[in-house]
Amino acid sequence: MKIENFEIKSTWREVADAARTTVSMEKGTKEPTDSWKKNILLSEHSPIRQLILKWKWIDLKYWVSVHFVRHKIGIEHFVSTQRTDRTGEDREIKSQSSPVSHECIANAQAIINISRKRLCSSASKESRQAWQAVLDKIKEKEPIIANVCVPECVYRGFCPEIKSCGFVDSEKYQDLLEDYQNTDL
Repeated sequence: MKIENFEIKSTWREVADAARTTVSMEKGTKEPTDSWKKNILLSEHSPIRQLILKWKWIDLKYWVSVHFVRHKIGIEHFVSTQRTDRTGEDREIKSQSSPVSHECIANAQAIINISRKRLCSSASKESRQAWQAVLDKIKEKEPIIANVCVPECVYRGFCPEIKSCGFVDSEKYQDLLEDYQNTDL
């Protein structure tokens, strides 16, 4: 599995202008600071939905793709078909591990929400790896977004799973929680 065609389709200036609109201010001219970016991402105010990201997984296992298509809000999915009439291959004999291409376009809120579920130790290892590959691409261009993408236990400050993996009792959890809550850059 690999990531292709990663791009950020909008700018922080657009996010800032949307934020200014919500408080009845005129558009600004200054670029937002990193501190402002992190704060608006952590507060999850609506203007973060202006920040649009796009990527494509290549050779993603079909069953892993199914995990991601369950995410619906703020994201669109385009998955290569397994239809016999389109591929010339009998769909009935394809394995759930057969590779597909899975393209997504999502806003920053969706990225945060997906991270909460797909970075959790209860998620499959393969889904965590596929999502981490997306976050690694995000981190290359917008590290502030990647830095607010945490598993559900860090986001909430406790583990909401019926059967906890025990991560919340670790030193690594405490370090990650502290980093997440720290608004200093």
